[in-house]
Amino acid sequence: MTRRTAPRAVLLAVGELLAWWAALALLWLVFVTTVDTLERIVGGACAAAGAVLARAGRRAVTWR
Repeated sequence: MTRRTAPRAVLLAVGELLAWWAALALLWLVFVTTVDTLERIVGGACAAAGAVLARAGRRAVTWR
């Protein structure tokens, strides 16, 4: 098993993505005034994309 496929590394990556997603989704909820189904879907998708980009950016800066 390589370092990238180790179960611990996968769990850490998933945990980091969930933490970023939760933070970005909470930030979105602060800025939005009304919440309906479509806005929840769009907000969740944008938070997920932001989480992936935030993790990629952090990894690029820390050289891991």
